[in-house]
Amino acid sequence: MQSVFAVVDVFFVGRLGPDAVAMLGTTDALLAVVFAVALGLSMGTTALIARRIGEGREAEAGRTAIQAIYLGSAIAIVMGIAGAMLAKPLLELMGAGTIAAKEGTLFTAIMLGGNITIMQIFLINAIFRGAGDAAVAMRALWFANLVNIILDPLLIFGIGPFPEMGLVGAAIATTIGRSLGVIYQLDRLLRGTNRIQIDRSMFAINFPVIYQLLRISGNAVLQFMIGTASWVGILRIVSTFGATSVAGYTIAVRLITFAMLPSWGMGNAAATLVGQNLGAGRPDRAERSVWITSLCNMVFMGLIGLAFIFFSRELVTLFSGESDSGPIASECLRTLGLTYPLLGVGMVIIQAFNGAGDTRTPTYINLICYWVLQIPLAYFLGVTMGLETRGVFISIALAQAMIALFGTIVFRRGNWKHTLV
Repeated sequence: MQSVFAVVDVFFVGRLGPDAVAMLGTTDALLAVVFAVALGLSMGTTALIARRIGEGREAEAGRTAIQAIYLGSAIAIVMGIAGAMLAKPLLELMGAGTIAAKEGTLFTAIMLGGNITIMQIFLINAIFRGAGDAAVAMRALWFANLVNIILDPLLIFGIGPFPEMGLVGAAIATTIGRSLGVIYQLDRLLRGTNRIQIDRSMFAINFPVIYQLLRISGNAVLQFMIGTASWVGILRIVSTFGATSVAGYTIAVRLITFAMLPSWGMGNAAATLVGQNLGAGRPDRAERSVWITSLCNMVFMGLIGLAFIFFSRELVTLFSGESDSGPIASECLRTLGLTYPLLGVGMVIIQAFNGAGDTRTPTYINLICYWVLQIPLAYFLGVTMGLETRGVFISIALAQAMIALFGTIVFRRGNWKHTLV
């Protein structure tokens, strides 16, 4: 459901032309930093709450949930102010050039300025997942997406009494949708669920718990920052080939996101299972759950990969029509689809480390695979060897395969079973 935001936005914004889609992609690259922080804090939150639930300390899990919301809000406010004020220079730094017109700058400012909705929708859903209440998290995203799907065409194209706002309308629709999703989440959390209860005594600021969240989430934030920032580097390389290449890459990434986030959900399930089983003193069951989930995810991502290889043109046409960016997006899907079974395994293994509270190991793996391998290889193949976007896509596919290989080797050593949380 989180991925539907991306797909819906690119579906409607694609009607505004390649420049608008390119702006969407450039802003996505800047939001990658927000997502990295949100994902890192979410993994620390999931690990702590899952461990406390496994230990039978439900009250401590509720206290951790409130402190996570406080911490995420404080960070998001700082990032939001900075992002809104620096939108234009950030776009210029990303090589947006003439694309960064007034409308594009305002779009980016709204998306960055309203990042607290992204932060909280991730964090609160991490609370529910860590407690084993994933269905509540899903319903919140259903609601948020429904609002976005309704508002996107109304505000972008000015249907009925609504003003025609173009790209800015997409930013407003997405932000409103996420905001209402967060309100729904907070209502469900404060009313309590079967596994986690909140009472007034938990609302006092608890610095020891916040410190514990920062200690575990710090490495996780760095881990995801390394990963998502590499996509910023990739986009910067792609931008040297022109707006059409950026638009094609953006469309492909939106479709890939739609495919990967359900798979990411399986990884989150593995993280919860690992955390709760370690808390219950059952590391054997934690390990077994990871191998079972890895197999399921490998099969799932293999099927997605086949769909991308054989039906890439049809999928891309839904979003780009017959524009020049279509072939680039299709080639990206076909190339990355070749390594999707390995990507499925790698995503589960990485999340298993995080669920155990061992956020350091995935950080090292991401650093090696993304920045030592992927970025230099993308530049070498794309720019130096003249393969352009094809070379970039090959480098991404190889990095995905190496994450699975390195992750599996380290996971089998079993040091993650002894991580203290």
